[in-house]
Amino acid sequence: MCNYCGCRDFPLIGRLSAEHEAIANAAGRLRTAIDSGDPAALAALDELVGLLLPHTATEEDGLFAELRAEGSLAEAVTRLCAEHQDIHGVLGSLDRVVPDWPAVLAALERLHRHIDNEEHGLFPAAVIALPIPAWDRITPAETNAR
Repeated sequence: MCNYCGCRDFPLIGRLSAEHEAIANAAGRLRTAIDSGDPAALAALDELVGLLLPHTATEEDGLFAELRAEGSLAEAVTRLCAEHQDIHGVLGSLDRVVPDWPAVLAALERLHRHIDNEEHGLFPAAVIALPIPAWDRITPAETNAR
């Protein structure tokens, strides 16, 4: 994860980055379970999906909505949202009786690249692109209360 540009000092970016770390760790546990043939792979998949769904909703309903409205990063946001749909589609529609683990492993690779693109591309660019009133709108309520 990025630690050099200061974008994590923005509360929402800091939260999303921490969630990325948790998601990457869960994806690693899933990959390990798949690679070793561990029957707990389905539980690891459920853990990952449980982290992904609220995370992507926060991104799309907050940061991404503001970036779309601002305009300069709208194409990148559209691409990232399509990646969310793709990854969720693979992970969320897995046949639990006869899982297509190679498809899941491929989706985990896409997820890894997706997170990297957000951490090193979109998040630093968002800090530059969005005006302070936009950040005020999307800053988590518990941070605004301090």
